[in-house]
Amino acid sequence: MKTKYIYILAVVLLSGLLAGCDESFLDVAPTDIINDESLKSSATLFEGYVVNRYMSIRYTEKEAEGTPPGFGRGFEYAMWSSLTDESVYIHDDFSWLIQQGALAPNNTGIAGTLWARSYRGIRECNYALSIIDEVDMEDDLRDILRAELKFIRAYRYHDLIRNYGKVVLMGDRVTNLDDDFTGSGFYEKSEISECLDYAVNQLDDAAAALPVNNNSAWPLGRATRGAALALKARLLLYAASPLYNTGTWKDAADAATAVMDMQKYQLHGDYGSLFLDESSNEIIFERLYAVGSNHVCMEIANGPNGYSGWAGNVPLQNLIDDYEVLVDPQTAVPFDTTNPEHVNNPYENRDPRFYATILYNGAEYRGRQVETFLPGGQDSKDGIDNWNTSFSGYYLRKFIDETLPIVNPWDVAGTQPWLYMRYAEILLNFAEARNEDTGPDAEVYAAINAIRDRAGMPDLPGDLTKDEMREKIRNERRIELAFEEHRFYDVRRWQIAMETENEPAYGMRINKIDDTTFTYERIIALDARRFEIQHYWLPIPLEEIQSSGGLLEQNPNY
Repeated sequence: MKTKYIYILAVVLLSGLLAGCDESFLDVAPTDIINDESLKSSATLFEGYVVNRYMSIRYTEKEAEGTPPGFGRGFEYAMWSSLTDESVYIHDDFSWLIQQGALAPNNTGIAGTLWARSYRGIRECNYALSIIDEVDMEDDLRDILRAELKFIRAYRYHDLIRNYGKVVLMGDRVTNLDDDFTGSGFYEKSEISECLDYAVNQLDDAAAALPVNNNSAWPLGRATRGAALALKARLLLYAASPLYNTGTWKDAADAATAVMDMQKYQLHGDYGSLFLDESSNEIIFERLYAVGSNHVCMEIANGPNGYSGWAGNVPLQNLIDDYEVLVDPQTAVPFDTTNPEHVNNPYENRDPRFYATILYNGAEYRGRQVETFLPGGQDSKDGIDNWNTSFSGYYLRKFIDETLPIVNPWDVAGTQPWLYMRYAEILLNFAEARNEDTGPDAEVYAAINAIRDRAGMPDLPGDLTKDEMREKIRNERRIELAFEEHRFYDVRRWQIAMETENEPAYGMRINKIDDTTFTYERIIALDARRFEIQHYWLPIPLEEIQSSGGLLEQNPNY
């Protein structure tokens, strides 16, 4: 019998789907291997293999040892928010070309890892599913691990679908790098409806067998029933949205209701501390990063230069302008750039989520006020480390743990959570789908107002039309989910990206007159943002097209 080997180190960085077309890519000596007969003989070893299928190709298995499971991200420094009107990454890291509309098959920027990473993960799940019945283990554990693999595979397809639209459904055909990729129709992309149906069916299967709760035997970061149902709800919301136009709003609302009906999740009491509390009942699915090990510490990566931070993903004025102004405890109004009271006092009486998300001039942070003003502000270009100065006049507070050091943080023990799905998203998904299906009924109001109440915001007016409620829900998503990697997909699925992504990237120049007086001037933080029709989907990387012998169809207009 031919012995197969599972490559434990990520030495092959090309797509599992496509790399087999070029034999030369297989001539790589692995630094750590295990034969599949050993894997089949040990339930513990096999379970370890399953857990490591969450990991990104950016991390090897050895680097991931001791790190709780959860999907690895394909990028670290530049966040997905910096491909949108939420922020700009001051060090570029191949993010500006996407902001500036230069995205191309041979120039994919930080989005370039998605295709290969996803198909690699799918192939690895296929392999595990192909041998799971041969592994020496209890049937109950086998059922749960099979469900976990289906969840992971569905998540990888979810990433492919929301970035590329129509993709190749591998099914169970490919399990190893030496499989035959040359069969008739192998590279044919399926319709979006088929892709979504496949992923949703995988999630239904997973939800039926996954445990309801994480515990010592099933730690945080591993999928639960709620995670499978929540991902299904997200996919069905996408399916009903204008860009996809292949599902119904009722199905999307029903899927979100299924998560709500579990009565397991609830909104965390405090918005700001939610993102530091890995055990919050609001979290549905998360990744715990080992501080200083497998995750760039958020504090130094995004901290103000006056604190020796690197600035990183700096919020844009485009986002700041969308935080409402509290007139009184019962009334909130949009920020008005023509209202002198708003313009001259831009950081007063804003939605409390603003203060939990943004570091602005005058914000209290680590024992002093942030100073982005000119001249002389410690966190402006007049401060120390001025190559790390914010382009926009703002820095990121969300996700930041002030108990962790900014300078030399890498030896600090602990973990930082990254939230992939949480209950507020489910409420927002439900409200959007229900409003589109039936209009702004009491259940729509209840879902949105619960989120606003938690934030300290007044309830929405009770007489909104369907169109008015749609705009309120969209703005609520923008504020509530800021920097959580939803905006990129929301503006596309709503088909409003031609408007939002062609707006300049604005910042704020703050001029200090005296100790209590400042003037505020809108500036351009990043030149020439551009979005064109083809950018609704990412281009498939050119090397993947070439590896298929030209059989894989590129996305339109690239």
